[in-house]
Amino acid sequence: MMAGLVTVFGGGGFLGRYVAQELLRRRARVRIAERRPRDAWFIKPLGALGQTEFVAADVRRREGVIRAVDGSDAVINLVGILSGDFQALHVDGARHVAEAAAIAQAGALVHVSAIGADRESPSAYGRSKGEGEAAVRAAFPGATIVRPSVLFGQEDDFVNRFARMASTMPLVPVIRGGTRFQPAWVKDVAVAIAEAALNPGAYAGRTYELGGPEVLSMAALNRWVAEAIGRHPRVTELPDSLGALMARFGFLPGAPVTWEQWQMLQQDNVVAAGAEGFAAFGIQPSPLAAVAPQWLVKYRRHGRFGQDLAA
Repeated sequence: MMAGLVTVFGGGGFLGRYVAQELLRRRARVRIAERRPRDAWFIKPLGALGQTEFVAADVRRREGVIRAVDGSDAVINLVGILSGDFQALHVDGARHVAEAAAIAQAGALVHVSAIGADRESPSAYGRSKGEGEAAVRAAFPGATIVRPSVLFGQEDDFVNRFARMASTMPLVPVIRGGTRFQPAWVKDVAVAIAEAALNPGAYAGRTYELGGPEVLSMAALNRWVAEAIGRHPRVTELPDSLGALMARFGFLPGAPVTWEQWQMLQQDNVVAAGAEGFAAFGIQPSPLAAVAPQWLVKYRRHGRFGQDLAA
């Protein structure tokens, strides 16, 4: 196992907190690079004295990224957005991190992309992810690229969003109900990323698609969440014509509010046939049912003491 300093861009985010914890558990020194380092200070008590440090860095600014990476043995880039300036963060930012890792002669670079990354994608998000991967490969050919499906976990804005809707609305409208997902537990993905960063020999230069053990449609996922919290809203799949209008104007709470998000829902978010995945890391991914009820209980009528009398 490679010892030393691992710099994590985006370490204060949803996935970042789990990656940081896994690195700390493996006794790596962790440098969290964030635009606002205070956003990640909650990670400091998770490590031993002197095991964590924090630096201010914006991936859009190349010189600052180079300074943040200086002295690193491994670099991990987790920066990603669902709306906004994709070019600046997914492409230019990814290039800056990869170039900085090369200048620092880091032993490993792990770049987190997404399933569906493709320079020919109909969505700007998918195109920017594909272009970002190409920029990373050009600057750091030995980078490990990780493409997760949608992530679930206690702090997510995916399963929790559906749970909030099911717990407060008698009718849950579902846009693109047939679109399929392969949700992956955030902790499983974090373990794979840490493994690739600390043991790069087996993973360098390769691309991995990380999806959970189940493939669920958007409608099925909403129904599963409702059942898990003991609620019984009417889950209604909306026709695409109405869904497209909602995407344009965003007039329904919880619905996609941008055309870009609508475009992203036009394609399934599942692991491609023949792609390397969790098995390469020796990980048996956890299904939703094994993990999610632990935190979804808060959406039940009486929490963990509630009983669903209507069931």
